[in-house]
Amino acid sequence: MKKGQVLEGVIQSVEFPNKGRVYPEGEEKPVIVKNGIPGQKVRFAVNKIRKGKAEGRLLEVIEKSPLEMESPCPHFGACGGCTYQSLPYEEQLKLKESQVKALLEEQVDNLVFEGIKGSPEQFAYRNKMEFTFGDEFKDGPLALGMHKRGSFHDIVNVTECQIVDEDYRKILKTTLDFYREKEIPYYHRMRHDGCLRHMLVRKGHKTGEILVDLITTRTQETYAKEWKDALLALELDGKIAGILHTYNDNVADTIKDEGTEILYGQDYFYEELLGLKFRISPFSFFQTNSLGAEVLYETAREYVGDTKNKVIFDLYSGTGTIAQMVAPVASRVVGVEIVEEAVEAAKENAKLNNLENCYFHAGDVLKVIDDLKEVPDLIILDPPRDGIHPKALEKIINFGVDRMVYISCKPTSLARDLEVLQERGYCVEKAVAIDMFPATVHCETICSLSRIK
Repeated sequence: MKKGQVLEGVIQSVEFPNKGRVYPEGEEKPVIVKNGIPGQKVRFAVNKIRKGKAEGRLLEVIEKSPLEMESPCPHFGACGGCTYQSLPYEEQLKLKESQVKALLEEQVDNLVFEGIKGSPEQFAYRNKMEFTFGDEFKDGPLALGMHKRGSFHDIVNVTECQIVDEDYRKILKTTLDFYREKEIPYYHRMRHDGCLRHMLVRKGHKTGEILVDLITTRTQETYAKEWKDALLALELDGKIAGILHTYNDNVADTIKDEGTEILYGQDYFYEELLGLKFRISPFSFFQTNSLGAEVLYETAREYVGDTKNKVIFDLYSGTGTIAQMVAPVASRVVGVEIVEEAVEAAKENAKLNNLENCYFHAGDVLKVIDDLKEVPDLIILDPPRDGIHPKALEKIINFGVDRMVYISCKPTSLARDLEVLQERGYCVEKAVAIDMFPATVHCETICSLSRIK
């Protein structure tokens, strides 16, 4: 097998998150090919060989998997947003369940794994989308949508995207048509010129409130007020709570707030989860699947168990959602979150829900927990994708609490951290997967741990 060689084979299995194992004819060792489905016959180019392990880039699906159906989304395959859109939902759940179970069983002996809980909605489940301006091909017409699969540059117009509802699609199409007519150029990531960068759309599933934010550079006129009027003229199922214009002249290809103007309404909207109300600002973290979040947090609350009169640390607390779920009978809940905007939102949300025993601190968990003057009875962990910094994990372990609940959006990071936790005297009681992201490779996992005495 040589680098650059084009081979064919059938994907035998897919490991988390999307690593398909293919055994080409005449080869004993597999090639890892991403973005495939078990049972597909694929053509791929070998692009990496290291220490006897080979990786390939998917070129073509020659034959569909027997598991596949016709995708309900016309953009599937070109758009990089979804990987499993052509799999029936039951098969998506089976695949994710087997992936998470296999990962955890590598680290945990006699694992009590409680399977996977599906999302209440398979389609139109997202409450947040970040669309990018660009072109579908070099020097092509303006596009607004998602990155093309495998491409850093090309953008796919996703006016029929199925993981959002019709309001998103109307806002997307109206914005694209408006700026094509105005002939405003998009911001070019390599040349660092142009104007239009992103459009952020957020909508409360329960409240129907919509927040739209246009992100541009300051290089030229954007006709933002005319764009705002075009959006307000739309007939939508939901109600627009705010239309914003955020400036970002930073050269990095990320959404950065360097000043925001409110064009209409307000710079926040409300969402409801499990009877609690949450005020959400443009860039604050909030689970992207509201109904799925209710499944996640109800399950987390069950895994947490009795909180009566206990001091609870909610580390990596975001906008304080979990903290407020467990607060009603707890003595005190202390949240720590590095994003200051999220911490302010958490404080506002606690007031909104009349919870006076929630306290939130802004800063890196690694540093902030040194300054916390009390010892918790229970710790809830909900870190970002990369998991917990090793030094922070040591400090968390040193609290010596009897129980922890770890909520993870990346099972590989969870498996790595569980290895350390078990070495330091904790045993895994049980674990369960929660599918918050239908049609994609991602999955949440909840794990409860107890200290071995």
